[in-house]
Amino acid sequence: MRSVAPFKRRPLTVTPLIDVIFLLLLFFMLTSTFSRFGEIELSQATGGPATEVQPTERVFVQLGETRLVLNGTEVELDALAEQVQTGQILVSLDDDATAQRLVDLLVVLRGREGLSVTVLER
Repeated sequence: MRSVAPFKRRPLTVTPLIDVIFLLLLFFMLTSTFSRFGEIELSQATGGPATEVQPTERVFVQLGETRLVLNGTEVELDALAEQVQTGQILVSLDDDATAQRLVDLLVVLRGREGLSVTVLER
């Protein structure tokens, strides 16, 4: 007959669990953003009669990460709002254009009466 040693229970330590929880907490705090994001209201196309008047003046804007070109001449973002008052703005995005740069452009141009903005797809 074999002699069986009595089973000894070790006390449960929670120190490794607490270490893991603190590491997870630190990871999520460092990887999250606490800044508030601005919202831009985008109007959606609605059905209705085709009585929309085409804008008489069209302006072409090329938007890059650092450059902003209005009808072939480079301008600053703040000066663009002063130069374009009414009509239609066609925005073409360069390969290096970021979403934040596009949002900055749309914020400058939003809310103007008689001004429509169209972002061109590639």
